[in-house]
Amino acid sequence: MKLTVIDTPGFGDQINNENCWEPIVKYVNEQYEKYLREELHVNRKTRIPDTRVHCCIYFLPATGHRLRPIDVEFMKRLGKIVSIVPVIAKADTLTIEERLEFKERIRQDLLGNGIQVYPQKEYDEDLEVHIINDRIRESIPFAVVGTDKEHQVNGNTVLGRKTKWGIIEVENVAHCEFANLRDLLIRSHLQDLKEVTHNIHYETYRVRRLNESNMNFSEMGLSTRPLENGTADKWESESHL
Repeated sequence: MKLTVIDTPGFGDQINNENCWEPIVKYVNEQYEKYLREELHVNRKTRIPDTRVHCCIYFLPATGHRLRPIDVEFMKRLGKIVSIVPVIAKADTLTIEERLEFKERIRQDLLGNGIQVYPQKEYDEDLEVHIINDRIRESIPFAVVGTDKEHQVNGNTVLGRKTKWGIIEVENVAHCEFANLRDLLIRSHLQDLKEVTHNIHYETYRVRRLNESNMNFSEMGLSTRPLENGTADKWESESHL
């Protein structure tokens, strides 16, 4: 499996965070544009390199309160162009009770602000998928703990964070929801994330770009071909759109 992870260091760290999401929105749209240009080439590649962003993991600070204004504004904008999975970072700073209450408040804020996060109900294909996705939606946002340190627990080597109270095991679902997040992203819903990107987000971008009044097909790489009588004719755009 080839997996590309793109980090956004410094996001939201400025004194003035107005429009701080614009570079990320721009990057996501640039990947759609790159794919669209390749798709519209007359002699396009059999397999177009896909650099589109299929999922945005949005880390929320473990404040125990509610979504910050920057969280609301970011997810409102990004949720329209990419699948978002919200995650509580450093969840070990919260007690179990605080974590459950925080997760519930975040779900209320997401609903109250009309923020779409993955997986969306309207994309559930059948009852079985709906039941599976409902369990995921009830767990969002995932509360995770990260580390690259290994420790010995009952004779087994585990990834975990060592504290004076014990070891928080990253892959133990009783301690942390990292395993649930991993399964969602690269096991159970990997293909669905790609399909939602292609059929929903990319298609929305593609239709908008092709409907813009200032669309210049020569700019998009469409060329002409000679006919047998020596005249030139454009490729039929319908075969590429």
